[in-house]
Amino acid sequence: MATIVLVHGIAQSQKSADALEKDWIPDLAGGVRNAGAPELADRIWRQSRPGDLETRMAFYGDIYLDPGAQGDSGSTGLGDGGIDLTEKLALAWLTEAARRAGDRRDRQDAERELNLLSAPPTGAQGRGAVLRPAARALSRLRWFAPFGIATAEKFVFKALGEVTGYLTDDKIREYAQQRVLGLISSETRLVIAHSLGSVVAYEALHRTDRPVTFVTLGSPLGLRSIVYPKLRPQPPTVPSSMTRWYNIADRDDLVATELDLDFEPVAGHTTKPETIDTIDNGSSPHDAARYLTKRTLGAIVVRALEGTGH
Repeated sequence: MATIVLVHGIAQSQKSADALEKDWIPDLAGGVRNAGAPELADRIWRQSRPGDLETRMAFYGDIYLDPGAQGDSGSTGLGDGGIDLTEKLALAWLTEAARRAGDRRDRQDAERELNLLSAPPTGAQGRGAVLRPAARALSRLRWFAPFGIATAEKFVFKALGEVTGYLTDDKIREYAQQRVLGLISSETRLVIAHSLGSVVAYEALHRTDRPVTFVTLGSPLGLRSIVYPKLRPQPPTVPSSMTRWYNIADRDDLVATELDLDFEPVAGHTTKPETIDTIDNGSSPHDAARYLTKRTLGAIVVRALEGTGH
């Protein structure tokens, strides 16, 4: 029975629950230790081994290995509606880069790319061409530099395809949510979700009455023009299962397009998202490990597990 449930984000399809737990759990324990709670940190991870506080990864990335489940540089694997949504998402990320990317050159490059994209199209425009301009523009930004140019383009297409696939394909949606729900039990106190995983976990938590503290890291849930209207159920509200909701975002994290989440509590409840946007993840603003090791997150874990977070 998992006390802490972790939910990964985009571009993890080649990994596994075991591999991600090996990466995430020590970082989570480090954040708790950084927050001044070494005894609790030892209960999460100590001496290269998990502690007695069961922490499990809800892994759903393997669904994207199914043929047609996600886009790549050659084929979107999506219907017309999915292609349109993917293009809108690419443009939204590019717009955010022009508005608030931490690197001034990225802001300038993004603005230039947006100007080029707004020009009238020339030549033949096939289905794949609808997606490529904005996505390739994104991959040229220094924000993706740690991945390398060729890898950056592949990463961008993967990320766009996975978000769009989840929002438009009921098979992917149900599979991902069941991976979360399968780990939630009477023992669960805390759910921590990164990137696309925050969307998966948010919807899954509407389907359980187990009270938990919810933490979102680098979440695209606030993207009102694209993600927000696709959420289920509508209108989007804070699930009644959430006793607290902490939204943590680095201001340079372009995936977290809207830092403040506007979700109202359901009738009879008062929980609303609390956004913490003072996190600095350095040169990798969207990296899960950078979020997990922060003392800010560690302090939230302490409150949730020691009974003061509800």
